[in-house]
Amino acid sequence: QVQLVESGGGLVQAGGSLRLSCAASGRTFSRYAMGWFRQAPGKDREFVAAISWSGANTYYADSVKGRFTISRDNAKNTVYLQMNSLKPEDTAVYYCAADPLPDPNIIHSGAERYDYWGQGTQVTVSS
Repeated sequence: QVQLVESGGGLVQAGGSLRLSCAASGRTFSRYAMGWFRQAPGKDREFVAAISWSGANTYYADSVKGRFTISRDNAKNTVYLQMNSLKPEDTAVYYCAADPLPDPNIIHSGAERYDYWGQGTQVTVSS
């Protein structure tokens, strides 16, 4: 069982930056691939970024590539999402999720592959 708690959301102007954190409980955090997803009002939840449990591989949605960076610190049981050059269309509730995998380098972008989810943190980007 893994419990996830996101933090770092808030209100920022377009062009600004935020760093989201996701703190995980459980001794096996280092064996979970981690992902960030987001859901805007009236829209489906969408994939943002993912990182393998080794940290060697990352994957991004085209809409955030070059602006967002996912990273993890297994010693701190924490995954981060650095968001730069934010746009109003990035406004959403951001969720982190954990995907237990036997392979240290595999990552998935499908939400159905993730077993554990945080409660979400609101990010609002004003124009």
